Amino acid sequence: MKILVVDDEKLIVKGLAFSLEQDGNTVDCAFDGVEAVEKIASGDFDMVLLDLMLPKLSGYEVCQKVREFSDVPIIMLTAKSEDDDKIMGLDCGADDYMTKPFNVLELKARINAVMRRLKNKSASEAKNSKTGVIKIGSISLDTNNRRCTIDEREYNLTSKEFEILRILCADPNVIFSREKLLDLVWGAEYPGDVRTVDVHVRRLREKIEPDPGRPTYVHTKWGVGYFYKE
Repeated sequence: MKILVVDDEKLIVKGLAFSLEQDGNTVDCAFDGVEAVEKIASGDFDMVLLDLMLPKLSGYEVCQKVREFSDVPIIMLTAKSEDDDKIMGLDCGADDYMTKPFNVLELKARINAVMRRLKNKSASEAKNSKTGVIKIGSISLDTNNRRCTIDEREYNLTSKEFEILRILCADPNVIFSREKLLDLVWGAEYPGDVRTVDVHVRRLREKIEPDPGRPTYVHTKWGVGYFYKE
């Protein structure tokens, strides 16, 4: 695997890189948030180990920016152990969370678990996916090429944003609970909670809705979930 380690403590980076390279991985490093975003945007990484407390951009901000253009797996590493910090990290798009100090063997096990979960999810999606185009109202979703077009304008969605929209459009007027969407899009083993769904729906609306505060496509049934209104 090609792994990016992001931490401003060079001794930690050096130690992690050495340990990961012993298992045959290729490791690159970044020492601040801006450098991390630039490297992820220009590189082809299989995994990012991202520290929370970084110069220039925090780990939260890095995660948010990266999720605008990439679904690369991210494990957040931080000295903060409070539940709110963990939830915020997962809501920003991290796939897992580890608190310093940690055992490197446990970190490697977490990396393997995240990669295994994503591999199984991709295989399941490939097996069960429907071919062709979902067209409903002014929305056209090319499920083969993961392209979203509305009124002949193409929108650049992340894979999870696309999947949320695909699920809702495939069953218009059906209300999907946040728990159901979390299970369908992220998988049953995902360690985050339903607020992850809210974050991605908000970002989806910011991209495709003419007025995100008064959505045309992705509607909320308060206390229940989300639906596409036909």
